[in-house]
Amino acid sequence: MAKRKPAFVLGAILLSLSFVVSACGGTGNGNSPASPGASATASATASASPSQAAEETAIPSASAAAEGTRSYETDKGVVEIPAKPQRIVTDYYGGELLAVGANVIGVEPTAFDNPFLKDLLANTQDVGYPTNVEKVLELQPDLIVVMYDDSYEALSKIAPTVHIPYGTATNIYETVELFGDLVGAPDKAEAFIAEFEKRAAEGRERLKGVVDENATFGIYELTDKGELWTFGDNAGRGGQALYNALKLKMPEKNSNDNQTLQLSMELLPEYAADYMFLTVYDPEKKGEALENLQASAVWSNLDAVKNNHLFMNDFDTFYRYDPIAITEQIDLFVDMIVERTEANKK
Repeated sequence: MAKRKPAFVLGAILLSLSFVVSACGGTGNGNSPASPGASATASATASASPSQAAEETAIPSASAAAEGTRSYETDKGVVEIPAKPQRIVTDYYGGELLAVGANVIGVEPTAFDNPFLKDLLANTQDVGYPTNVEKVLELQPDLIVVMYDDSYEALSKIAPTVHIPYGTATNIYETVELFGDLVGAPDKAEAFIAEFEKRAAEGRERLKGVVDENATFGIYELTDKGELWTFGDNAGRGGQALYNALKLKMPEKNSNDNQTLQLSMELLPEYAADYMFLTVYDPEKKGEALENLQASAVWSNLDAVKNNHLFMNDFDTFYRYDPIAITEQIDLFVDMIVERTEANKK
């Protein structure tokens, strides 16, 4: 058993990041603080879905450019940023910025594969990875936000550049508050959280009487190398939606102290759950690792497998952990559980 961050997770972050959240599935520990109350203005926006709210608020106001600048403290020192930035380029924070209505004009390439952001990025340019400095210069941003500081010095010569390291925020509440403050839109942050909590409450209500209140739910991932991992509430793969929004129980032996934990097949039964959600990291679509897992006697004897409580989740859909993805994953989980429960009764 290993208690390190899996190498494939780090590789996927570089190639496929959309939590955290979580940043970031994605990863880091922390309990969600109480959500801020929505203002009257925020309440009107919150009636739409997170994707709709982000799309409707992404167009900057004409007067915002005249609102001046402010000092913003970062790990690189204090940066003078626009009070209401109008043209933002980012590497991996597209979803976080869109959640608070920011106008994202450039983002790294894998963001366009994020099923929850595709429509919102219709007018956004691919700035490459590593970030193409010349492309950014062409876009003439007034703010640049980066997770990685590879090109920080060059980018900071183009526009005010804010470095927010991976894992700075540890849940959707902290993430939305952070980015709402960054772009001068705390009202949009409040509206987003209000909608998130509404969707979470509706999801919990739909599951009443469908699953036993003591049932456990586990998130797992198989790699193309045959490694098997289990995930906590803030390592992507839907953990924030499943555990924090829907408040479903993780297996007793699992812990958020180990957001990612590698399992041997011998230990898998100890970390198994009544309901198990499996993603497969298999970029070349070989399928061999999954076939071997399914042929294993240990796997086939798990209660979740025998009771038809095993769910195969699309990697790209559930890997994502930006606030928009987390919110949309709530309904995906609820739909899966309800539909499977009904099917098992037939």
